[in-house]
Amino acid sequence: MFNISTKYSQNSDFRAILVNKSSNLTNLGSFIDSKSANDLKNKASKNKKGFTFVSKIKNSKFNNFYFFNVNEKKIDYEYQDLGGLIVSEASSLKKDRIEILFDTLPQKIKNNKKIIQNILVGILSKNYFFNNYKQKKQSKKITNISLVCSNKNIIKKALKYAESINTGVTETRNLVTTPPNILNPSNFVNQVKKLKKNGLKIEILDETKLKKLGMNALLGVGQGSSNKSYVAIMKWDGAKKNSKPLGFVGKGVCFDTGGISLKPARFMEEMKYDMAGAGTVAGLMKTLAVRKAKVNAVGIIGLVENMPDGNAQRPGDVVKSYSGKSIEIFNTDAEGRLVLADILTYTEKRFKPKFIINLATLTGAIIISLGNEYAGLFSNNDQLAERINKVGYKDNEKAWRLPLNKNFDKLIDSQIADVQNINYSGGAGSITAAQFLQRFILNKTPWAHLDIAGMAWNKKVTKTIPVGATGYGVKLLNRLVEEYYE
Repeated sequence: MFNISTKYSQNSDFRAILVNKSSNLTNLGSFIDSKSANDLKNKASKNKKGFTFVSKIKNSKFNNFYFFNVNEKKIDYEYQDLGGLIVSEASSLKKDRIEILFDTLPQKIKNNKKIIQNILVGILSKNYFFNNYKQKKQSKKITNISLVCSNKNIIKKALKYAESINTGVTETRNLVTTPPNILNPSNFVNQVKKLKKNGLKIEILDETKLKKLGMNALLGVGQGSSNKSYVAIMKWDGAKKNSKPLGFVGKGVCFDTGGISLKPARFMEEMKYDMAGAGTVAGLMKTLAVRKAKVNAVGIIGLVENMPDGNAQRPGDVVKSYSGKSIEIFNTDAEGRLVLADILTYTEKRFKPKFIINLATLTGAIIISLGNEYAGLFSNNDQLAERINKVGYKDNEKAWRLPLNKNFDKLIDSQIADVQNINYSGGAGSITAAQFLQRFILNKTPWAHLDIAGMAWNKKVTKTIPVGATGYGVKLLNRLVEEYYE
């Protein structure tokens, strides 16, 4: 898709000229006279929208020039937005051969690898398109992009990094978008196995192994489905052998009917993305492997399907979890926390990680609280929570911390078991779900729970994300690893 060049071409049908008020545009002489170029540059640098479009330039045979203003004092995600804007404008004109001119930037910006790589991350993110099940493959992707810069090396390095981020985000988006009749737990396992080619070590626990281990909470969720349940383990060894791994855990409910506590029919089709937490963990692990991150990391996902079969789990059932704690099932639609309960304890006990971060489309209540702007963040560790919060603003994958408290914890005490899986008496649905998960962190391992129910799927177009799966969490957690743990 990308071509890196030191020379301008003569056959591009859309040119994105990156400028700011300090740019020197004399080298655009073959396209446009210097006076016109500088006039347009000045307009672009003052334009609040960030660009100026010129359909026809006097004394030039070339059309479709866009001038994009690049301010060196922006936040990283704003450069990603700029990349998305370039794709949007080219797509709106149905242009497929686009050229992006970096040499028109001042040296200070042109040599800033982070600025360049964030622009490229935005281009790749906005250029995502999924039409696997259309009879006529009419892709809206731009397939021919030329990056023009005299310093090819800095563009190559920035592009390599941007592509490592995008490959993980795309993995997550593809998984989340795939229909549930295709991406059942077994086929999800097959997709995970393909990550071996990226250097990940893969281990699969089938139902026989899960029963032997005593993961009855997870198995209880899947017992009403004709599709078997699994736990998939992905390992990346990029640091010393004795270095503790970072632990990432994902809820992978490949379809959620609610079970016996059946959901309303309206919008139930959206429950194909109830595996987005697992999708994010798979995408993150792929990115860490592709960019050869200098850490040890383990990603563990519980893959089940929650169906209302005659063999399905019932409200009122009690199951014994992997931790040994018993759980009373009040509502079978509070199933994700049952899946996570077993694999959280398993991750902590087996791998003894530096921290555990779990991701899950866990509660509708978090959407009521935070909408589609923030994931809910819960943690037993202030340092870990603060780090997640800080890096979230850089990639616009924000997380808002909500409280955990012993008084909330009382709301999930069961009269006949160690804990009940839902609170019916005191509200705070997202908080009590997090309190439930915290009970399965047994050894005070630093832990954070990200409730991504409002973030995994987008119903409106944004600057870098088309409608549909967002890939939320891959950039956030990759940056967390990069800035604090490598």
